[in-house]
Amino acid sequence: MTKVLFVCLGNICRSPMAEAVFRHQVKEAGLDSQIEIDSAGTGDWHVGERPHKGTLAKMEEHGISTEGMYARQITPRDGKHYDYIVAMDDSNMNNMLCVFGDTKATVLRMLDVIDDELTEVPDPYYTGDFEQTYDLVRRASIALLEKIKREQAIV
Repeated sequence: MTKVLFVCLGNICRSPMAEAVFRHQVKEAGLDSQIEIDSAGTGDWHVGERPHKGTLAKMEEHGISTEGMYARQITPRDGKHYDYIVAMDDSNMNNMLCVFGDTKATVLRMLDVIDDELTEVPDPYYTGDFEQTYDLVRRASIALLEKIKREQAIV
């Protein structure tokens, strides 16, 4: 089982959107029994809350389930448990690496897997642009799944 964790600041906008979109793509590819997916935030402000209403609306618009998703904060255990840890931006990458310490996981930014002028997924909590976030996350999720399939020899 290959394990993937998406990380943002509060775990209510970007990382749960990435989790839901990636889970949807993995299921569509028939690989849901081979890939475990979760998300978390570096901050604790929203622990236990459902994703932001903008994220929920965007997922509903595209027929993507967010069932059972509640915000949580990263833990040192996450650094040992997951094979791929995907940060939405540099700040959260730096913060999570401080929490994890040594990790054998492949750590990358969400947009590292696509050719885009942006290197970080803008936070729609501040920008209000959930469509831009969805577009970036969707494109990156497709490329990330291909990367994982290649590296883990998943068919």
